[in-house]
Amino acid sequence: MRIQTLSLRDEEMLAQLWRLQHMAYRLEAKIIGFQDIPPLLDTMETLQNCGETFYGCVDEQDGELLGAVAVMEEERDTLTITRMMVHPSHFRKGIAASLMKHVFELHPDLPRYIVCTGTLNTAAVNLYMKFGFKPVDAAEIAPGVELTTFHKNKL
Repeated sequence: MRIQTLSLRDEEMLAQLWRLQHMAYRLEAKIIGFQDIPPLLDTMETLQNCGETFYGCVDEQDGELLGAVAVMEEERDTLTITRMMVHPSHFRKGIAASLMKHVFELHPDLPRYIVCTGTLNTAAVNLYMKFGFKPVDAAEIAPGVELTTFHKNKL
């Protein structure tokens, strides 16, 4: 496995990313009880033009995309982790943690990182808290569906 920056201009990689995103976020939608998660509404074109930077964990044997994380600097001195996805066949293998470490290694000096996930997505919540994120806000986006925003501030 290696982690690399993903080119969304590479049609094959874009197709793999789109498929991975739909597999992973369909599971999150089921967990949190909300089907209109924005990544599930993406087409390949909207994904390609989203303006986010993607890093992917790629199987060196066959080039399969096993997981990916996307980031965007939405505010000055702040990096937002906008997407995190792992292929369901590769859950619990440390892929999400490796992707998180990669993001922090590439962006070590930022004073703040932000991530948001469904409050009921305990695997994601546990991952972010393991990396030092603290919940700062929770909002109900639909009846019975809550998103929690986490911040990690550099000390």
